[in-house]
Amino acid sequence: MIQLPPLPPNSLEGQVVLVTGAYGGLGEAVCRAAAEAGATVVLLGKKVPKLNRVYDALKKIGPEPAMYPLDMRGADPADYEAMADKIAAELGGLNGIVHCAADFSGLRPLETTDAEEFITQIHVNLTAPWLLTQACLPVLRKAENASVVFVCEDLSRVNKAYWGAYGIAKAGLEGLVRMLHDETDDSVVRVSGLQPGPMRTSIRSRAYVEEAATHCPDAAVYAPACVYLLSAQGVAERGRILRPQVG
Repeated sequence: MIQLPPLPPNSLEGQVVLVTGAYGGLGEAVCRAAAEAGATVVLLGKKVPKLNRVYDALKKIGPEPAMYPLDMRGADPADYEAMADKIAAELGGLNGIVHCAADFSGLRPLETTDAEEFITQIHVNLTAPWLLTQACLPVLRKAENASVVFVCEDLSRVNKAYWGAYGIAKAGLEGLVRMLHDETDDSVVRVSGLQPGPMRTSIRSRAYVEEAATHCPDAAVYAPACVYLLSAQGVAERGRILRPQVG
């Protein structure tokens, strides 16, 4: 368990929350936690069968979710603008975004990294989250309570040798959190980051191939922190990167 301020029941009731990477380890856990807190969750990811699986699970625990299949590797600003317009038209608005989508192909020297792989990882882990957020900001500004949460990494770990474009992008993401906060601090849109501790995900399994699967807690342990940041109580973390500890 992680220590968080107590939240009222249904702390996200009536809110629309978009989660990227919705069927990944942390992404699915965030979707479930947000739905249980009363949010209408928009599932974004590239693989429809996996989105369907999460969609079916969420229907049983909260408001009916929505799906938006999209591959962030190839999407451009016009795609994100069309997505934002569709969410606003069909769901009445948008209150929150949680950026869980990530791309990591493994540890290797920068010198031997394939150029396309480097470009893709910078794009998915840094450029695409910003382009999506930029397209959604006009919709978010119309909400009474709006929050954008970027999932960050421990830079003391990933800003070292062999983490390549993934580590570089995650360093840039922390800069994006601080800069965007400074530019939106006088608006209804709150910007914050979540830096989970070690957790069982496919990314960690590729980075630590010899680590036992049970060595780290399940990603679901950090999902309540996302609900907290999305809720009105999350205003206390505005402009900050929340680093919850498992205790």
